[in-house]
Amino acid sequence: MAEYSLAELAEHVNGRVVGDANVRINGVGTLTHGKPGQITFLNNPRYRRYLAETRASAVIIGEDDVTGCPVNALVVRRPYVAYARLTALFAPQREQGGFIHPTAQLSPEAKVAATARIEANSVVGAGCVIGENVRIGPGCVVEDDCELGDGCHLIANITLYHGTKLGKRVTIHAGAVLGSDGFGFANEGGRWIKIHQLGCVRIGDDVEIGANTTIDRGAIEDTIIGSNVILDNLIQIAHNVRIGEGTAMAGCVGVAGSAVIGRNCAIGGGAGILGHLEIADGVTVTAMSLVTKSIKAPGVYSSGTPLEPSADWQKNFARFKQLDEMARRLRALEHQLDEMKKG
Repeated sequence: MAEYSLAELAEHVNGRVVGDANVRINGVGTLTHGKPGQITFLNNPRYRRYLAETRASAVIIGEDDVTGCPVNALVVRRPYVAYARLTALFAPQREQGGFIHPTAQLSPEAKVAATARIEANSVVGAGCVIGENVRIGPGCVVEDDCELGDGCHLIANITLYHGTKLGKRVTIHAGAVLGSDGFGFANEGGRWIKIHQLGCVRIGDDVEIGANTTIDRGAIEDTIIGSNVILDNLIQIAHNVRIGEGTAMAGCVGVAGSAVIGRNCAIGGGAGILGHLEIADGVTVTAMSLVTKSIKAPGVYSSGTPLEPSADWQKNFARFKQLDEMARRLRALEHQLDEMKKG
């Protein structure tokens, strides 16, 4: 079990200690359930009421909350960022170093770095290039001509279709599929003719892709995910989509073909983005929204109806169905009023 003094943790996140700098920390907990030996954090003011009762040995905290902290404090400018950095110290450490499991199948035409680790029942095809310190977990399929940059990690049961290119330090969680065919078909008299997808998928550096997320290959040009993008679980990225650096997407987002999403955007869970649209840099789309036209300026955008009591919803929905008739009647009344003014 990893263990550090509070002073060591403060040095790691460039913070200062208020209290006992020598207290030992062996894990991370929450404000409400933290135990002695753990460190927790206060970032959201809504949780300030729990601070006085915490049993954790230390709290990562901002300057404004120091006086109300009953235990040792690690004072930083951005508590949530400091918490994120400290979690890496307490995460389980996986085995590293060059290793190829006897059941793994590697093409003799693949180039695999000596420091790469390939676990049981994984397959690496011809023409693949596997970089330094790459880890390919059990049950993965890496088809021909794929490239995995240094430090990539495929957790388990992941499929990379042929020609997929990963930058450095890309993490892909279990069940994800990259490079499957985009949904491209032409209709000839009621019969669907497949459009063969000739592009591939290119992923930048420091990207994280969630479990069971799918990213389709391009039809002609590539599907491109920029560096430092984070994608949650169960996301569908269609063919020829381009996502700019630093953008984040929550679970169950669907992005249709050829949409272009800018840098540093945030797309809420369950949102849908129609194809061939462009979204500017710095756009936030709230959860369950449907984007039906391009967004040309940064800002926060929403659609849909928020939750309300069922009885209220039923009454409002009944009125919603009357909106067209009400609009017609309003226009008629306005016309009558104009005629009266003229008369």
